[in-house]
Amino acid sequence: MEHQSSFDVLVVGGGPSGVCAAIAAARRGAKTLLVEQGGCLGGMATRGLVGPFMTCYDRRGETQIIRGLFEEIVRRLVAVGGAIHPSQVRAGTSFAAWHVPGHDHVTPFEPEALQFVLDDLCREAEVSVLFHAAFLAPVMAGGPGAEPPSVVGADLFTKAGTRRVAAKIAIDATGDGDVAFRAGAPCELGDPARGGAMQPATTFFRIHGLPEAAVEAVRAQYPQDGLCFKTLLAKAKADGRWNIPRPHVNIYRGVKDDEWFVNVSRLNGVDATDPESLSAAESEGRRQVREILAFLRDYVPGAEGVRLSALPATVGIRESRHVLGESVLEAEDVLKGRVPEDSIALCSYPIDQHSGGKDASGTRFVVLDGDYYGIPYGCLVPRGVDNLLVAGRCISATSAASASARVMPPCMATGQAAGVAAAMAVREAVAPRALDGAAVAAALREDGAFLPS
Repeated sequence: MEHQSSFDVLVVGGGPSGVCAAIAAARRGAKTLLVEQGGCLGGMATRGLVGPFMTCYDRRGETQIIRGLFEEIVRRLVAVGGAIHPSQVRAGTSFAAWHVPGHDHVTPFEPEALQFVLDDLCREAEVSVLFHAAFLAPVMAGGPGAEPPSVVGADLFTKAGTRRVAAKIAIDATGDGDVAFRAGAPCELGDPARGGAMQPATTFFRIHGLPEAAVEAVRAQYPQDGLCFKTLLAKAKADGRWNIPRPHVNIYRGVKDDEWFVNVSRLNGVDATDPESLSAAESEGRRQVREILAFLRDYVPGAEGVRLSALPATVGIRESRHVLGESVLEAEDVLKGRVPEDSIALCSYPIDQHSGGKDASGTRFVVLDGDYYGIPYGCLVPRGVDNLLVAGRCISATSAASASARVMPPCMATGQAAGVAAAMAVREAVAPRALDGAAVAAALREDGAFLPS
């Protein structure tokens, strides 16, 4: 990539939402820079080994409601043997960790294949990608006055030192709302109703050497367990061999035979916006990985040959900042299946709110009353700052509502919406808050999104 200093759209964060934002903006003619602090695209899906993609269907499992770029990415993965299309995956199977509510039509995928696909899509869309670049601070203009201050660029830290990039519109896809927070947009950290408690973090990892037949044999022996290995975990705990505050093993079968993604570790009290807290979580997560592996090998018949095949490059974060926008997604909106006229994405995943705090281990899991709900455009537009959009898990939502919208398919949908809106704002020479959300939704339908008209 040539050293350029001025762009139409600057996307900070190359995770699922950021990649979709950058591709969507570039395809609509905006000169776009995507900034990523790591060395590959995909964020939690690649560097974090978080998988599968949760459901992209309605609550009944009848209609795929998240399409657009998400569907395009999945189909490219399927074409190279890097995913199983969600239409072929049902709830209650090993691909869904035997869960039923909220787990119909998940998408198993290979993180390595996803890296290749995202590189290709960005290259084809002529997105400029800058790896190994850390966001330092937004460059601001205007205010105080009648108009809100505007983001007009960002300072980045690279191997060559500090670099300033100018942009007409910025998109915060950092997950933690770093750009919005440093630009002065109001934010909530965690759940104010619970003293700011945040959902626990998790160190995902990948294993081989666990025959599915062995897992099914244990499930048949202990049908009262419901999911996986509760009885055996209780025995390990009694033996002093299980100290993780999680009562069952959550494992998802991958694309290839004898491949599993493990979502078991429990990192309570982690603040992803605090470097010391985040550093401690990385170390503790790896310690828990060894404890989980030891449990599988020593307590699960047939799992003696389990081997670790991949550790993540970053701990998985469920919750940190919620940027307050022109609209706020509420838990009741989610549960009642409300679809505002300016909805730019649909979602049906339940409210999956893992308990926060230092020692919590429970989960609040509430299934929707309706078939799906809509995320209004105003959830992407921060209050008090112009020329800035947010996408992904830091969108404007309460802690409970975010516990539904935080999973990767809706994050990709909000990313695509932010990219389309940014390109429209550039073309019309207006701030994103001046756009009509219904017009953004219409443009998204042109680009393959499934939205009510």
